[in-house]
Amino acid sequence: MNQITIGDTGDTEDNNNNGNGKDNKDSRNILSVAEVNEYIKKLVEGDENLSNIYVRGEISNFTNHSSKHFYFRVKDDKSVLQAVMFGGASKLKFMPEDGLKVVLRGRISAYIPGGQYQIYCDDIEPDGVGSLYLAYEQLKAKLEGEGLFGGDKKKKLPKVPLRIGVITSPTGAAVRDIINVLTRRFAMAEIILFPALVQGANAPKELISGVKYFNARKGTGKGADIIIIGRGGGSIEDLWAFNDEGLARAVAASEIPVISAVGHETDFTICDFAADLRAPTPSAAAELATPDTGELKQRLRNVEARVEAMLLGRIANYRERLKSYEGRKSLQNPASVIDDARMKVLHAEKSLTAQIQMALSAKMAQFAAHSSKLEALNPLSVLTRGYSVAYSGGKIVKAAADVKIGGEIEVKLSDGVVSAEVTKIAKGGGGL
Repeated sequence: MNQITIGDTGDTEDNNNNGNGKDNKDSRNILSVAEVNEYIKKLVEGDENLSNIYVRGEISNFTNHSSKHFYFRVKDDKSVLQAVMFGGASKLKFMPEDGLKVVLRGRISAYIPGGQYQIYCDDIEPDGVGSLYLAYEQLKAKLEGEGLFGGDKKKKLPKVPLRIGVITSPTGAAVRDIINVLTRRFAMAEIILFPALVQGANAPKELISGVKYFNARKGTGKGADIIIIGRGGGSIEDLWAFNDEGLARAVAASEIPVISAVGHETDFTICDFAADLRAPTPSAAAELATPDTGELKQRLRNVEARVEAMLLGRIANYRERLKSYEGRKSLQNPASVIDDARMKVLHAEKSLTAQIQMALSAKMAQFAAHSSKLEALNPLSVLTRGYSVAYSGGKIVKAAADVKIGGEIEVKLSDGVVSAEVTKIAKGGGGL
């Protein structure tokens, strides 16, 4: 272990001020602040007990820096320890937060510029609960808060899908189970397999590619009517690819209905909540996706029986109506019915003719009365009593000023018109 040697603090004769005006030489071992912190750092880092330790405490003052480094404190009811985790955002599957009880693994060292010691974390685990489970709960709460799992977003499954897309491992037990069930239940459906990893760091990317693959071909005749995505059972680590945020968003955004079938009946993943329907197993997903051929045949038989019964009922009804028509007079003696109808038409014709004649007579009488009134009001009718009307230039002469001597006028009589030349104009009420 490094040691600090402190020089003798006693004064010697040479160090004393002998009165010649020179200062005494300081023989003390004076260190700079940095040297002290460096010495402490060496002491701490030299202790093997502090090189790989586990510390339990509660996180406070947590900061997720833009550089993806974590800076925080870990505390208990008696003390506080500074902590840092470089690149923590890319190392942990969950996000630490204030108040979370954790177990830190790392080493103790001193930060010389700040003059403080702290733990440099290599790993952080939730205390009392697994990190994967915590990450699962955090992501589930986040997406649920965004409404990604809302029931209004769920799409209805097609009743009779003819093309079924399957996203899973081509070598796993899940694909065999799905194919076996689909073949047994609905052999006429076409199975389109998109092979993908279902475990490991690259699995989420391939699973997302599968969802996008089928959606890109929607409506082209080469796509799928429904998608089954999943795998067989395993540990939470094995199923972790289906807890990926990107996959959950891709499944929720799919325009094609998606059934999620991951693990066993007791296993739940984020993909299950984002899908339109969750199946407890891959086999169950195949059953939920398709109708049973036997059931369809039975339904068709039932429909056939109902249609047959309906047609027989209509035929029987028509027969009854025909029987009722057989006793009608119109069918037994058609000539008699026609004669009766002709008599009705004849009576109607006579009645209509009489009504028309009466209406015509009334209208003619009204017309004659109106004509008499108009004739009485006709100003030309007075000409028959010896009067005449003079015209000059096509206009009625109303006053002496309307004509001139030498001008021509026309005099309209009751039986003709007389032309004359004006030779004299006498004004006043006297005669000519």
